[in-house]
Amino acid sequence: MAAPQVAPYGCWKSPITSDLIVSATVGLGPVIFSVQDIYWVEMRPAEAGRNVIVRHTPDGQTHDITPSPFNARTRVHEYGGGTFLVAGNTVYFSNFADQRLYCQMTDGTPQPLTPTVDMRYADGIIDRQRGRIICVREDHTGAGEAVNTLVSINLEGSEDVQVLVSGNDFYASPRLSPQGDQLCWLSWNHPNMPWDGTELWVAQVKPDGTLAAKQQVAGGVDESIFQPEWSPDGILHFISDRSDWWNLYRWIADDVEPLCEMAAEFGLPQWVFGMSTYAFASSDRIICTYTEQGKWHLASIDLKTLQLQTIDTPYTDISSLRANAEKAVFCAGSATEPTAIVLLDLTTGQSSVLRRSSELAIDPGYLSTPQAVDFPTENGLTAHAFFYPPQNRDYTKPTQELPPLLVKSHGGPTSAASSRLNLGIQYWTSRGFAVVDVNYGGSTGYGREYRQRLDYQWGIVDVDDCVNAARYLIESQQVDGNRIAIAGGSAGGYTTLCALTFRNSFKAGASYYGVSDLEALAQDTHKFESRYLDRLIGPYPERRDLYRERSPIHFTERLDCPVIFFQGLEDQVVPPSQAELLVEALREKGLPVAYVPFEGEQHGFRRAENIKHALDGEFYFYSRVFGFEPAEAIEPVPIDNFSSKMT
Repeated sequence: MAAPQVAPYGCWKSPITSDLIVSATVGLGPVIFSVQDIYWVEMRPAEAGRNVIVRHTPDGQTHDITPSPFNARTRVHEYGGGTFLVAGNTVYFSNFADQRLYCQMTDGTPQPLTPTVDMRYADGIIDRQRGRIICVREDHTGAGEAVNTLVSINLEGSEDVQVLVSGNDFYASPRLSPQGDQLCWLSWNHPNMPWDGTELWVAQVKPDGTLAAKQQVAGGVDESIFQPEWSPDGILHFISDRSDWWNLYRWIADDVEPLCEMAAEFGLPQWVFGMSTYAFASSDRIICTYTEQGKWHLASIDLKTLQLQTIDTPYTDISSLRANAEKAVFCAGSATEPTAIVLLDLTTGQSSVLRRSSELAIDPGYLSTPQAVDFPTENGLTAHAFFYPPQNRDYTKPTQELPPLLVKSHGGPTSAASSRLNLGIQYWTSRGFAVVDVNYGGSTGYGREYRQRLDYQWGIVDVDDCVNAARYLIESQQVDGNRIAIAGGSAGGYTTLCALTFRNSFKAGASYYGVSDLEALAQDTHKFESRYLDRLIGPYPERRDLYRERSPIHFTERLDCPVIFFQGLEDQVVPPSQAELLVEALREKGLPVAYVPFEGEQHGFRRAENIKHALDGEFYFYSRVFGFEPAEAIEPVPIDNFSSKMT
């Protein structure tokens, strides 16, 4: 192998191109076990972001179930999840274009099950005894806010729809007991989000399918319940953060008892339906996954002794876990392995990969390994991040040069940065950028107290932590303090815009469908998040002053560095006006600004050509701002006011 070439950071040629990323990568999950068959969903950028249900059979064969142009994706809560379910050789799924439920034999053509009205469905289960689906329904037929209920849908006649539970703002996780005589579910109300407080209910299912003797088992306005499940012998289990950490519990004889108390998270923020972090191998054994300090682990819990035993795997990120008596299946990845559908033999401990999100064989010499870092932040506290130094086996830096830094602010904001292989990050590090992916206060994975650091402090705590992550790396002489950029999407886009507006730490930034006007967001967003800001900022309109104080759109005079904006024009979560108002203000101010809108995209980009254009466009933008020449030709992005300000 030739000696590394000396070249400035940012000018390194990388084999990890945007074309490579979008052409050879699919999104994976969730996973469903059905007897011996395994099903999952693939989001395919190369097919305009279409979601395809895939079936894997015991003989090792994998087949697409969802024919084109069907797209297995629900819009309940806008973020979806819980899109499909399987009964024998029949698949039921929500189709994105019309949001109807469809019934499909695995070798047949999808047939509509629900009528052509403005209803959406998610998180369904089959009630075999009564020949029906029980699911969450979101009714958009009336004026005003959508109405969410739990309903049953007769599999023989779609007009036979029965409302089982109503009256709350939101529902999730309807689950039948093994005998079919009890139903549990989660509910919550404005202004709570499901990670703030939910209620776990149980009811008796009468022979005619209606419910009786409803009883609240756990939860409340200050306790978040996640993933209720019935064990094979009919004992209700669930995850609660009543101890500050999302831990496992079970309900026996009207009493709630912990299974394994740990300073670790077994649960997740319920942004989408159908998430699963544990499953029953038998009445006496749970297979589960939990996270400590940003790393996920696989484990087994003996339900008689309540002893937890870790299961060694090479993975640091595990999700969508399912199991039966013999095997477990899950989505998993690591710092050097892309996300994959993994099948684990519970008897032998041997695992096999059923499907990788990418079949690319990338030389490890081009991959940067994330380093978990803890750094000091405001009020004497500590925050967390993953740091990726530049890495490319073909290049070395000029003497004494420090790399530019890209600070990434994740979305949510109640979400978390992951240590799994992210080719979008490796795109940067293999070209000579350092990247720090910040788990600012408010992120999940570090307990409820850490999550609540963001209560009434959005736009402050998250920004402080991003600033302090950059400062920590600058002071430790790992990055160039004169070439610091920040980027984020959605809520991370808001953090990015606040950091650029209200701080002087960054020289450039990129906002992906980010919020610039909190007041506009409070007045114009979808039901699921319509009261989210009550806890993040304060009640509206009572605290309208805070909404204005923390909205970058009102303080463009403080913004004095270049910004690029990427926006889907059909975004219902953060409407395009959020970006366009700020873009116009920056144009009028004479600051370098670029605006890249995408037709047909919603909240997050799914089309290969748009993912490619955004990634290359952001890199091109920084190359002009920081004054380096990319090693490869990149399609230019028009930058307003650039020539007068940057040359």
